[in-house]
Amino acid sequence: MSQQPVLLPYSDPAFLADPFPLYRRLREDGPVRRAVLAGGLDAWLITRHEDGLAALSDPRLGSDVRDASDPRLIAQLPAFERASMTSTMLRCDPPDHTRLRRLVSKAFTARRVAALGPRVQDIADRLLDAVVPAGRAELVADFALPLPVTVIGELLGVPADDRNDFQRWTDAMLVRGETMPDPAVVDEAWRRMHGYVTEHLEAKRARPGDDLLSALISAHDEEQRLTGDELIAMTFLLLVAGYITTVNLIGSGIAALLTHPDQLALLRDHPEALPDAVEEFLRYDGPVSPGIARFAREDIEIAGVTIPRGATVVVASAIAGRDPARFTDPDRLDITRRDNGHLAFGHGIHYCLGAPLARLEGRIAIGTVLRRLPDLALAVPPGELRWRPGGLRGPLRLPVTFGPAGRTA
Repeated sequence: MSQQPVLLPYSDPAFLADPFPLYRRLREDGPVRRAVLAGGLDAWLITRHEDGLAALSDPRLGSDVRDASDPRLIAQLPAFERASMTSTMLRCDPPDHTRLRRLVSKAFTARRVAALGPRVQDIADRLLDAVVPAGRAELVADFALPLPVTVIGELLGVPADDRNDFQRWTDAMLVRGETMPDPAVVDEAWRRMHGYVTEHLEAKRARPGDDLLSALISAHDEEQRLTGDELIAMTFLLLVAGYITTVNLIGSGIAALLTHPDQLALLRDHPEALPDAVEEFLRYDGPVSPGIARFAREDIEIAGVTIPRGATVVVASAIAGRDPARFTDPDRLDITRRDNGHLAFGHGIHYCLGAPLARLEGRIAIGTVLRRLPDLALAVPPGELRWRPGGLRGPLRLPVTFGPAGRTA
């Protein structure tokens, strides 16, 4: 089946604000659709939920970018220490993936994540204490961003004064649009991040503690289960993946409520619905768009379409999340929706390891905003909100106003 790829118009503010009309047309066109993604990369989109679920467990679709036939995928990685970038859990397959995931999974058990709840709540309250007197805030910069940055920074022992630096470097490395980012800017950001991570690891090696990085260093130094490149890559992955998608979950979730006042009122009246609400935010307008990349390790047929070896395949979780064959009334935000088997965290062996932490932070962050900021409203018309330009989805800024409120008890 020959297809002309559809260009996803990342330079169009209307598309960035609401990609779902185009996503719906792509899904209606067929279950597998060629498209040009951020950076001009050609990919095959899997647009329907059933096919996406199956693809995420299909061993013929791997995560190692070195299996890709498009040389731009490797080229867009920083030239400096490219080996480290291909050593993360996100970019490798078994048996290496199995070994790496086992080493870090103990930090993200349900029990350990639940124990972080009081500290996450304390951070959320402290951040809101700083803006409550003003009656207005920019909820990305003032709240949605610093909350997960602080949580992951504390989990990994990153000093508070250093967190703005790694956030800035991460933004430079992850920015995507219609064209490829400036390689020199990306390389410089990676070089700085690499230098910082190396120094931080050496400091932890000299003074280990009861934290995740000390355990990973032990796995490298004593048990020889991590290579040097893998240790650096794992630290980088935990720093970056530990906050960026959660920022988008919080920002997009609050934005969705503010543009659906009936759902906002319902959640205020029924805060016990927060867990279901977070799942609905992930389905309705999740933090990754259009979805999760894989690479065909051989010629593969999906829904009657032959995808050639080496092709980039994107399980389009953002499109599948509104598949009417899976979800009733999929374009409606419904915080009481129970049967919510979205693909926002993936599926199979690469299912997001940080999902429990992201859910916890999302519930606490959004719940605290609703509890502490009465009469919450957007400070600008919804059409003036600006959104991230590709791959990662969320509002860049979220200016709001609210009524008088007290500080935490």
